[in-house]
Amino acid sequence: MRIRPAVGGGRWVEVAPARVARWVAGFADRHGPPTTTALGYGLLLTAPDGATAELHTPPGAPRAPDLPGFVGVAAAPRRIGLLLARKGAVAVGVAVGEELTVSKVDTRYVQGRTAAGGWSQQRFARRRDNQARAALGDAVELAVRLLLPETSTLTALVCGGDRRAVDTVLADRRLAPLAALRAERLLDVPEPRHAVLVGAVAAARAVHIRVRDPGPA
Repeated sequence: MRIRPAVGGGRWVEVAPARVARWVAGFADRHGPPTTTALGYGLLLTAPDGATAELHTPPGAPRAPDLPGFVGVAAAPRRIGLLLARKGAVAVGVAVGEELTVSKVDTRYVQGRTAAGGWSQQRFARRRDNQARAALGDAVELAVRLLLPETSTLTALVCGGDRRAVDTVLADRRLAPLAALRAERLLDVPEPRHAVLVGAVAAARAVHIRVRDPGPA
């Protein structure tokens, strides 16, 4: 379970689908039995002491009107696409439930920054930009070859890494059907490698819960 501060107050908690029911039970033990309201993003739990928990439907899962339904759809196996991109590296995959069934990682050298000045610095910068563009071009072709044919079978595309790199890849017109499936969630991942892609499956399926504690009495 991962916890991080939420912009605007409260905190985000990332919970594996199989543990959502147990997490809600713990929330009820701490704050009292909550009321449940179905909203556009998922469910809002409001406890008697004023604490709230927003349960956001994970990518590719249908909306549910109540907690048992939410737990069921969150844990159900779904076929999702994964696209992780940073300058110089891309990883694509297809996951069915918790299993990664299709995967490919591609890396290309992109020169690091240099402290040199003047024309030398500009030359290195141009070379680095050219290398980065070539790497993203490779990423596009990889997505066209492996992900695009799977589009009709996917419930969502979950991306991760550098937002600008991901946006550049999905801007290719051929990938428009895939881009239409893109989830709002952007995974925070290091440079894509196979192990990172495997870990991204759980991150893509996790239920994000925004928790706000009760105010002072």
